[in-house]
Amino acid sequence: MSTHALRLAELTPATIDAALALRVRPDQEHLVAPVATSLAEAYVHGDTAWPRLILDGERPVGFVMAFFDVRFDPERPDDRPRSGLWRLLIDAGQQRGGYGRFAVEQVCAEVRRRGGTRATVTYHPGPDGPEAFYAGLGFRPTGELSGDQAVAERELEPLE
Repeated sequence: MSTHALRLAELTPATIDAALALRVRPDQEHLVAPVATSLAEAYVHGDTAWPRLILDGERPVGFVMAFFDVRFDPERPDDRPRSGLWRLLIDAGQQRGGYGRFAVEQVCAEVRRRGGTRATVTYHPGPDGPEAFYAGLGFRPTGELSGDQAVAERELEPLE
């Protein structure tokens, strides 16, 4: 992996099949929805979803989707709009190569670019879940749940 070759790219007719072919390991399938589900969610939440293919050069290695200005519980008066990581899927054969870290940092940069000061992530809690990965990137559990998923947040450095 060359960090100079890593980038996020919009999905196009030329890349959709490669995106749909991305798969996590079988033991991770309960932790993250397939790309097809993410794209359906992005379609119906087009104003808040930001789906991107993770490329190493021209080779697709994963998928990431961010969300922007979403209220988790609009019925609560103190619920504030949040932005952050909605979905992260690194292909089974590409894991442990730094691609997930790269994608999370790119999402955080986009949140900052849009004026955000905090990034939010939700994940399935448990010993086989990604909590340690997100903690290593500076995300701290808030104690909240979003459905059956734990919520964690990371304070973002302001843009200079």
